[in-house]
Amino acid sequence: MPLYPWGVSNFVDECNICTRAGDGGAGCVSTRREAHVPLGGPDGGDGGDGGSVWLEADRNVASLLAFRDHPHRIAGNGTHGSGGGRHGKAAGDLTVKVPEGTTVLDRGNGELMVQLNNHGDRWLAARAGVGGKGNARFLSNKRRAPMFAEQGERGEEIWYRLELKLFADVALVGFPNAGKSTLISVVSAAKPKIADYPFTTLEPNLGVVRLDDRTEFVMADIPGLIEGASEGVGLGHQFLRHVERARVLLFLVDLSAVDGAPPAEQLRILRHELEAYRPDLLERPCLVVGSKSDVLQASDWGDQAEVDFEISSVSRQGLQPVLWKLAELVTEAKGNEDPNEGFVIHRPEAEGVEIVREDDAGYRVVGRAAERAVALSDLGNIGALDYARQRLTKIGVTKALKRAGIREGETVRIGDFEFEYEEDL
Repeated sequence: MPLYPWGVSNFVDECNICTRAGDGGAGCVSTRREAHVPLGGPDGGDGGDGGSVWLEADRNVASLLAFRDHPHRIAGNGTHGSGGGRHGKAAGDLTVKVPEGTTVLDRGNGELMVQLNNHGDRWLAARAGVGGKGNARFLSNKRRAPMFAEQGERGEEIWYRLELKLFADVALVGFPNAGKSTLISVVSAAKPKIADYPFTTLEPNLGVVRLDDRTEFVMADIPGLIEGASEGVGLGHQFLRHVERARVLLFLVDLSAVDGAPPAEQLRILRHELEAYRPDLLERPCLVVGSKSDVLQASDWGDQAEVDFEISSVSRQGLQPVLWKLAELVTEAKGNEDPNEGFVIHRPEAEGVEIVREDDAGYRVVGRAAERAVALSDLGNIGALDYARQRLTKIGVTKALKRAGIREGETVRIGDFEFEYEEDL
């Protein structure tokens, strides 16, 4: 049987990652000073934008191993502007490759951010800081000699939790020691650990099963499930997660009776755990196969076996009919899939301005535009402070505070900036 490997070593399917976007460069305060140019004016250049951090699904990345010991991914900073109208250099974006099927969660609250299912799916994980404007950008008829510039905006720094849901055409589901590892080692070139005690497989193993030059599929050996797996017993949630993306399920029941449980009882428990974890899993195409038929056969259990096929991985009896049937089910499942399945969830872009009452501590203004207005301004400079006030009024902060019922002297916070509200703001 010509078979080809698709092995995974040092497999890691859960990790944390810190994405740190680059800061924008600061704008420059500069004035032309040249002979015979009496009205040189401001010529400070803008700062360059920082680099953003993107996550991108890549079929050539097998696991999350690269993040286990080195979780930080940091993009470059933009450089500062300088005199003579010279702008700072923008930093390039950083693209971080992750496996197909990677789920991105907020590490703090566990909120689902995105699922990168297909090769090439990209998602903005940390937004870069924008470069500040130089003082030349603030020249106007009313402001003939601006002596202030914007600071560079800080890039986002966010921790995420990454979880990998393996893609496989066929997932082997069964009790520990039901013969899953032996089966995948026989029908593919995968080399899982095999022993005569439970839970020898603690990580999924993948193998490519090739039947002829045009027929092949990927089989996953999912670590053994036990009763209570859907509630986390025996690392159940970690194991069950990898069943979610399988096209076809192969329930492998031990005809020699694992821990004395008859095949029908094994099948009942396996189906119950899948249903409790995610009910739609039972709607997937499936086969029920009895293993170790060289020890006991389905007929020894009478009508209780409930198996579609019986096999012996050791003697290789009965394997070919099972594999061809699986190939048929996989082909049918592929034909029913939506080819446009991609992102599941996007982090929404914040829009507008929101006023939040902070108990008796005052009010907080939430919104990217308002936060940028104060973060980019050098509020120690009178000219910059006046410009920031104009920007806040223009984007509607003043009206929003009045609608929220603010009173003279109450505290207002925007980002790290704090001030007392005055009616002439």
